[in-house]
Amino acid sequence: MEKGMDEGMASFTIDQEINEESLPLFTLTINDSHITTVYSDTDMQTELVEVLGRNKDISIYDQQDGLYTRLTVEDNLRFFNKWFKSKAPLPEILVRFELQSCAKKPLHTCSDSEFRRVHFAKYYMSGDQCVVFREPIHGVDDKTKQTFISMLQKMKEDQIPVLVLVSNMEHALLLGDISFKLQKNGIKQVEIEEGGTTIETEKNNEPMTANLFKIPAKVDDKMILFDPPEIDYIESQDGKAIIVINEESYAMDSTLAEVEKKLEVYGFYRCHRSYIVNLQKVREIITWSKNTYSLRIDNKIQSTIPLSRTKIQDIQEKFNLK
Repeated sequence: MEKGMDEGMASFTIDQEINEESLPLFTLTINDSHITTVYSDTDMQTELVEVLGRNKDISIYDQQDGLYTRLTVEDNLRFFNKWFKSKAPLPEILVRFELQSCAKKPLHTCSDSEFRRVHFAKYYMSGDQCVVFREPIHGVDDKTKQTFISMLQKMKEDQIPVLVLVSNMEHALLLGDISFKLQKNGIKQVEIEEGGTTIETEKNNEPMTANLFKIPAKVDDKMILFDPPEIDYIESQDGKAIIVINEESYAMDSTLAEVEKKLEVYGFYRCHRSYIVNLQKVREIITWSKNTYSLRIDNKIQSTIPLSRTKIQDIQEKFNLK
């Protein structure tokens, strides 16, 4: 790996040239013009972190480094503000990371999400110039997710190259301007924006009728048939459609485009290049930033899935919100 500057652009390059146990050979350059996310399983993520850790110019943030749990939130931030000689005033840090309400609480009495925001504030004040985040929003509340997304945008404005490692594709698409999927056979970019293109489908002049009542999916060597209303959403993985119902996933033999044509009459909507959502299950439209949106699903685990920024106006019209 090497760190470099190219015509004012800050960047660092991952050159994976040595055969690790589970990592393929690949090269990836992270620059300051966009936030990059890499989606992989946890084993590959762990090995990638070990590779990245060999470069002393790269700071890896995994919420494992020390905070002072017996001190209050405010005292922790005051200490690190002086330690890193940060130019950001302490009151500004408290507001930016939504910590005003818990500023006087000892850190050990804070919630997991509050604890995470203190970590984010510490990382922000450090002033590090090449940054890798590992699973930054896993298991936290919406306020903490929003705080982290805002911090990423500020780091991009400050021209800091940022890489985010996740094991959840939804998080990869939510946080990244550019996302990659890392597997044993290599690394490939995930298309995360519509980019003004359309999905080509064959249509005729006849009205579409509801002639599909069951959706088939595989479980081991069995075929299961689902009623469309029970499906939360369908996502694309390696070119194949995956049915999601709560935390359970079921593989199909169809592509997302093929499924889309069949499910339109049941109120399903292509909300993102990689996702089709059951509109009857949508509970909330979440605005994370000016150009970043998600849909919250009304299921047991309150799933969130990405909403492409090119679709926000369309879906607002579907719900009569405009």
